[in-house]
Amino acid sequence: MLTVYIDFKSAPAYLAIAPTLALAERLGLQLDWRPFKTVERDVPRLGKEETVGESHRRVRAASQRALNIKYAAHQGIDLRYPEVLAASDLALGALAGIEGDKLPFLQAAFEAYWSEHADLDDERVVADLIANSGAVYSGSLSEARDRLEAAQEDAENAGIVGAPAYVIDEQIFVGREHLPWIEEIARATRP
Repeated sequence: MLTVYIDFKSAPAYLAIAPTLALAERLGLQLDWRPFKTVERDVPRLGKEETVGESHRRVRAASQRALNIKYAAHQGIDLRYPEVLAASDLALGALAGIEGDKLPFLQAAFEAYWSEHADLDDERVVADLIANSGAVYSGSLSEARDRLEAAQEDAENAGIVGAPAYVIDEQIFVGREHLPWIEEIARATRP
C-alpha cells in the first residue's frame, strides 16, 4: 500500500499523478489517495524598491511555475495557472468521503481546476464532478468540510507537511522526486 496525499490546487501534486500511477502499475501497489490542504502562493509582484530577499522569492516562484508548466507539457497536461489561486477545500473533503476507486474523481478535479479554473470550493461544481466521474460519495456535501478538517488533522499528526506526500513502510516523502526511492523501498518490502 502506498498512501498519497494531494491537494487539487497544488501543481506539483497534479504532476505527480501520472508517475505515481505508473509506479503503482509496475509494482502492483494499491494506492490510498488522501486529501491534504496546502498553502499555495501567487508569484509576488515586482515592487519599485525590492529587497534582495523579495527579488529572490519572486524570481524563484516564477521559475517554479515555468518549470511546472514545462513538466506538464511533457506529460500532455494543459496546466494553466489561474489569475487567483482558489481554494479546493470542498473537493478535498469530498475526496475523503468517496468510497472505492477515487481516481476518476481525482483526475476530474485536477483537470477542472487547472484547465478550466473551476471553483472546487463550490458545492454545485463538486457535486457535478462527483456525478460525472461516477464516484460513489457517502453522506452529503455539507459534511465534506468536516471530513477535510479531520483528515487534515490526522495527516498533520502523522507528520505530513505538503503535497504530494507519500507514506510507505512508515516513511514519509514529500515530492514526486522521491518516487525512485519509494520504488526501491516498495521492491525491498515485497513479499
